[in-house]
Amino acid sequence: MLASLERGAIHHYHLKHRGLVWFMRGAASVPEIRLLIRRFRPDLVNPHFASGYGFSAALACGGAVPIVLHLWGSDILVVPKKSIFHRNKTRYALTSADYTLGDSQYLLQEAHKVGHARSSQVIPWGIERKYLSLYRADSPLSRPLRVIVPRPHEPVYNNKMLLEILQPLLADGSIRLTFPAWGSGLEASRRMAEAIRPGAVSYYGKMNRDQFLAFAADHDVYLSGSSSDSSPASLIEAMALGLIPVAADIPGVREWLSVDNGFLFSLNEPKELVTILAGLSTRHEACLDMRRRNLARVRESGIFEDNVHQTIEIMSRLAGREHES
Repeated sequence: MLASLERGAIHHYHLKHRGLVWFMRGAASVPEIRLLIRRFRPDLVNPHFASGYGFSAALACGGAVPIVLHLWGSDILVVPKKSIFHRNKTRYALTSADYTLGDSQYLLQEAHKVGHARSSQVIPWGIERKYLSLYRADSPLSRPLRVIVPRPHEPVYNNKMLLEILQPLLADGSIRLTFPAWGSGLEASRRMAEAIRPGAVSYYGKMNRDQFLAFAADHDVYLSGSSSDSSPASLIEAMALGLIPVAADIPGVREWLSVDNGFLFSLNEPKELVTILAGLSTRHEACLDMRRRNLARVRESGIFEDNVHQTIEIMSRLAGREHES
């Protein structure tokens, strides 16, 4: 049974919205979740996002049903810093869960600083096996270089900074940037891009997964300037498609990206990014090697179906242990 406070496109039980403010709605929905547990009698409960559904599930289960908690990044890296109230909610979810899953070692380490998990494991999300057919093996880099930034226009992703830093390459036609067409900073981005060079920056609308990954595969470079990430699924997808990954040097990203398979740049010295992108056209052989290494890495630990299978095995063990007791 899937239950959610949000409306979704797939079949789910829609929890009633209660409470005057959003962060109280999770706690206010506890009686309804508890009733669902009594009726459905689940073998376990799998909340996603520690400080919201994880907290609600911990209150609702009260130790009667095993909890497998999925962490999502901002629930550990951002939310606990908002207030002592948010931190305590997150701590309660972490310490109440029987098993905690995160997509990077960095995320689990940061979670441990908030609240000690009983058991935990790193399992990334990854990309579905069928999309490896989109992998570009030895095709040359385009001129101008086609760069996709698949992160919305929100402050944490630093899209405005990317536009500012890459002005010289956009102005002289060396690169073309592609952004998503959503986020609170979208209109400011459009105005800035138009002032640099009309047509040098394009924006894509929302697509289904098949459409988006085929669209992304038509680019040369994946670029992220995010200042906070766990292990971004978009990076793993780009590696599987054969894009050259370029990302801000932050802990979660380092678990997938190094000098051997892509490029890291410092957020304190973002002009490094201009040097990296300007030099890519002369590094064809190195880019081919990076593509091969990235595909091998994804096959090894970034296939979605394999990682979900690991997750189900953990859930099955917990459910079995509960039944035996």
